[in-house]
Amino acid sequence: MNTFKNTNGKPVLLGMVKAIQEAKAYLGEVDGLIGDGDHGMNMNKGFTLFETRFADKTFTFTEGLDELGNILFSEIGGSMGPIYGTVFMDAADAGADYTEIGVSELRQMLEAGLQGLQEIVEAQVGDKTLVDTLSPAVDALAAAEKENLEMKEALVKMKEAAIKGRDATKDMVAKFGRSSRLGERSRGVLDAGATSCCIILTAMADEIGSAL
Repeated sequence: MNTFKNTNGKPVLLGMVKAIQEAKAYLGEVDGLIGDGDHGMNMNKGFTLFETRFADKTFTFTEGLDELGNILFSEIGGSMGPIYGTVFMDAADAGADYTEIGVSELRQMLEAGLQGLQEIVEAQVGDKTLVDTLSPAVDALAAAEKENLEMKEALVKMKEAAIKGRDATKDMVAKFGRSSRLGERSRGVLDAGATSCCIILTAMADEIGSAL
């Protein structure tokens, strides 16, 4: 199979939840080096709220993204809630009518999420934010689409790009958020948002790949 059924989305969302829960302490440590250290706690709170409310319900991939995004947008603290909420809800909106999700459809969804994010935060690649993870992942899917790669191979490419993008933030100077106040002192540490975004995209790719 080269497409993923939207109706099979529940395990994907729950896989994303588990990945964030398992990374709670690590994300707190990463954020604590140049931020206020609450990123892991806030992300875990939002994803766990979603799990609590929807673990026993039936939902599609796009419905789950929309519900998760709404919770993150409105119910967790810090700046990342509205940011991730926008990404997920805009991605869900772009894919709401899809029955089957292939490389092109997933690219369009994540691209819509990226565009929504950049409408509220003018971050670009190189600014040490989650854009450094999400944008290369979208680019990798676009390249896979042009090359007519199978979905599983495209997902691998997406993960590789996300990891490379996350790692690249270590040598960047922060331009946004609390860490931007540190200037050059923010260099040498991974960005927490880029790190959590990589965890989310990796879990998403792994779970979709398992469902193919």
